[in-house]
Amino acid sequence: MFKKLFAPTDMTLGPPWKSILIFTLPMLLGNIAQQLYNTVDSIVVGHYIGDNALAAVGSASPVLNLLLVLFIGISAGAGIMVSQYFGAQNRDALSRTIGTCITVTAIACVLLAVVALPLIRPLLELLDTPASIIDWCTDYLIITVVGGIGVAYYNILSGILRGMGDSVSALVYLLVATVINIVLDIFFVGVVQMGVPGVALATVIAQIVSSILCLRRLMRMREHFDFKLRYLIPSGHYVRTVVKLGLPSGLTQAIFSSAMIIVQSLTNQFGEVFIAANVVVMRVDGFAMMPNFSFGTAMTTFTGQNVGAGKYDRAVTGARQGTFMAVLCSTAITGIILLFGRPLMSVFTDTAELIDLSYRLMTILAVGYIAVAVTQSLSGVMRGAGDTMTPMWISLITTVAIRVPLAYGISYLTRTPELPYGQNICIQISLLASWLIGALLTFFFYRMGKWKTKAIKQ
Repeated sequence: MFKKLFAPTDMTLGPPWKSILIFTLPMLLGNIAQQLYNTVDSIVVGHYIGDNALAAVGSASPVLNLLLVLFIGISAGAGIMVSQYFGAQNRDALSRTIGTCITVTAIACVLLAVVALPLIRPLLELLDTPASIIDWCTDYLIITVVGGIGVAYYNILSGILRGMGDSVSALVYLLVATVINIVLDIFFVGVVQMGVPGVALATVIAQIVSSILCLRRLMRMREHFDFKLRYLIPSGHYVRTVVKLGLPSGLTQAIFSSAMIIVQSLTNQFGEVFIAANVVVMRVDGFAMMPNFSFGTAMTTFTGQNVGAGKYDRAVTGARQGTFMAVLCSTAITGIILLFGRPLMSVFTDTAELIDLSYRLMTILAVGYIAVAVTQSLSGVMRGAGDTMTPMWISLITTVAIRVPLAYGISYLTRTPELPYGQNICIQISLLASWLIGALLTFFFYRMGKWKTKAIKQ
């Protein structure tokens, strides 16, 4: 039973809802564990250092997300290719895909460090990061980028494992890394008193451990693929396919991260208390989003394997059942947030003003999680089938054409002598609007069915 739990899963057999749910549950626990990375960071800095340090970690997050989009793209492309080749039982193509992705990731790590490190401080200054936290933001980002090999390879290798139907291994290794992260957070910040840099160092070490464990697990799955030196030499066809499939996902994240940076510039104008409140909201938001992301990834793997096997009717049935489960889960989470929001906020800070503001902002977003459940699930279906462009365009529309202009528009229209930058809830209202419209657009394009024609040619 234990061996079967960690074995690759063929999602082309059995009831679709059952395959999706069994695959999603361990991945959901893994995503929750991954969210604990940032949450523990915030709790530790909030209680050991103060609210300004909490604001520093939050201000660094949008910049960090933008710097890591390259790995998100590679991971997305790898996961789609692996799931389709695994479903088609194409051993050679699967082997070449895995080897190519491992090598391309190493090259990407070097390029990121060379390009990003000189730009970190100027970018933070461009965003009007408050002088009281900019040094902490800079240190946090430098350490995280230098140690980026850990998060890069964890994302790539866990994506490969999930593409082969193994969502349990990534969970176990991430839980181990999370425990390491918590212990090192407390040690570096509470005992050694390294401050914000200690939080970044703890996270980097934990991520490197998780990536090593993922590689070790992958090497034990060679009954399904070959791992030889010749497969590590990037093949032009497979590099192009990874880029073709992964670039839209990477660009989607880049668009989202860029929008966050632009909005962060507006957020910074409201002061340290509002910045810290947004950090608290983002941490709770991260947990609320986990089921949506988990079902979305599960739908990508499920659809990829079934499209690879030519079972399109089964893919449609799974899309319907998976989306229903995701919406049901998000509805329950929305209720929990509305009922227990204040206690959740108080975990991060003892400041009453900060708790009240955070809860107010969170209630604006709560209902939007149900809309995101639809978006993530149906986008996962389209990506799994090989249609990564449609979700990218939807993200571009909702983020660039709706969220950013709406945030700045509300801010401008609500300015008064007492509120020179307008109502701070403009950030949350614009985000909610983008989520709702995104769900409608995703459902429309899914129903059009063009995703059924985008499978990788074997």
